[in-house]
This record gives sequence, structure tokens and C-alpha cells, in this order.
Amino acid sequence: MNNPPPPRTSSRSLRVAALASVALLLLAGCSGGDSDLGTGTDAAKGADGAGLKIALITHGGEGDSFWERVRKGAEAAAAKDGVDLTYANDSDPAGQAQLVRDAIGDRVDGIAVTLAKPAAMKAPVAAARAAGIPVVGLNSGIDAWKSQGLLEYFGQDEIVAGAAVGDKLNGLKVKHALCVIHERGNVALEARCAGVKKTFGGETENLYVEGTDPEAVETVLTARLRQNPGIDEVVTLGAQFALDAVDSVKAAGGKAHVATFDLNNDLVKAVRAGDVQFAVDQQPYLQGYLAVDSLWLYRTNGNISGGGVAPVLTGPAFVTRTNVAAVARFAAAGTR
Repeated sequence: MNNPPPPRTSSRSLRVAALASVALLLLAGCSGGDSDLGTGTDAAKGADGAGLKIALITHGGEGDSFWERVRKGAEAAAAKDGVDLTYANDSDPAGQAQLVRDAIGDRVDGIAVTLAKPAAMKAPVAAARAAGIPVVGLNSGIDAWKSQGLLEYFGQDEIVAGAAVGDKLNGLKVKHALCVIHERGNVALEARCAGVKKTFGGETENLYVEGTDPEAVETVLTARLRQNPGIDEVVTLGAQFALDAVDSVKAAGGKAHVATFDLNNDLVKAVRAGDVQFAVDQQPYLQGYLAVDSLWLYRTNGNISGGGVAPVLTGPAFVTRTNVAAVARFAAAGTR
């Protein structure tokens, strides 16, 4: 996947050619979300995409291993396609919205964006579309990407994933599950806990913590476990928070088990050791890779994954002690 990029030509000339292709699509009566591409495909023939500028803009926090995996996938696709990739992130929705506006000002050829706070992204996404810049979604916003006019979406259906976790907890005879939400208002995280509640037969409750402060996460979680020793399962929504939960369970002196969404190398070790029962892998590397590659494919060949009407799902997949060895080497390399 690390093929050298094709010989570079003028970024300006390629950008003009790409925009001309889009103009032809519009003249042929095709919209950005329409899978009937008409003569636009012919107009794009022969373009290798070298020099195209793509921006990947996420709501991820600094130093978060999950978003490093998204970025690695995006960089692998950019290297394969000869794309000039810019990655930017801001956990504040207003800041993320400004990053999209900045990308529009830079006249990029495509934008991949997360919609963790869809309302905040509506105006900048509309501005990108008005400027003739194709936009795809990834990771967050599965219920918002179509209404906001994005071409494609790559990620996990969080309600479905949460419901699968609820079913699994039923099989483990869990009675009281605590779902730990580390970012209030994030639609994807809220959906995960809602999905758990949808299928889980026992008692569920949500606990909100400040995910940017690991010490505070552990303190609040430990306090809740001490208050209610009947909690027998802690469900976290990020790999690093599962490791915090393991420490909190020990500090509280309880017997609760820990399960989590998402995966990283340390979490793989915790699953192997039996400290964490299972992880739900949504494959962030794949999300970043597909988002960037899809924009290259659209610009060079008019392709739209899912036909613009259905999301491309990257999860969920359960990683347990019985199958964790199969993904361990990829996790160690920072790609799972």
C-alpha cells in the first residue's frame, strides 16, 4: 500500500481539470449524490489524480490513538493515490467548522469530515458544496450525512453496534451495565449507549465524564462504582477509557467486568490478559483509508461508494480473548 506516487504534474492544472469534470457532470443532469454519472466518467478518463488536494478534518482530540489510526489509513490511501493530504482536527465544534472553511479557502479538491456535532457542521459543509468541493463523511454522523448532502459515508452504525453489545451482555448474564460517555453531545457516543439499552435486558445507566482529563475519568468512575456495588459491567466507548475503567474497578474494590468499543495495542493486551472482556472494533484505519480513496476515485473516475444512498459500514466486529491473536500484530503496528 506504500506505492510511490505517480509523476506529479501541475496541481493547478489538475485541479482545473477535475473541476471541469464536475461541471460536465452537472451539465449532464447529475448531482453529487446521484449514481448515474453519464458522460462525467468519460471526461475523467486518463486522470491519475496526482496533485489533488484533499483535507481530512475530524473532531478528534490530540494524542488520541484512535484518531492516529484514522490518520494512518488516510495517509496510506494518499500515498497510493498520489494525493496531497492535509489532516486537521479540533474537538471543539466551532473550531472544526472553521477548519472546513479554511479548507474551502485553500481550494482543496475534496473534504472528508466527521459529523460528531452535525448542527455545527451544516453551514460549512453547505459552503463547501456551494464551492463545488465534494464532501464525504466518516466515523460520526450516519444519520446526518445524507441530509447534509455528503457524497458518501464510511463508518459504523452505532445503534446497531450498541444493540449487538446489549445482546452480548445478555449472554454474559450481566444485570446492571454502566455506559461511560466521554464526550457529552457526541451523537455517535450517545447512539452507542442507546443501542445497548435497546437490547440489554438488565438495568442500564449512562455516566458522563470529561474524556480529556484521564484522572477525572477514573475519579468519577471509581466514585460511581463505590456508590453502587451492584454495577457488574462497565461499558466504555473508547479503548483508553476501558483501561481507566479497569483501574477504577480495582480501586473501588468491586467485581464489575469491563467491555469497550474500539481497539488499540494496549487494549489488545488487556483482552489477552482477561482484564477486558471484549472490544467492538469499527476499524478506524479503514475509515480514514476509504474516505480519502473515495474522493480520489470520485475525482478521477466518478465513482460513488454505496451509490450515494447507503453508508459503507466498517464495523462492528467483536474482539475477544478467543480471537484477539488474529489482530494483535496489526494493533502493534498501529493499524487496528
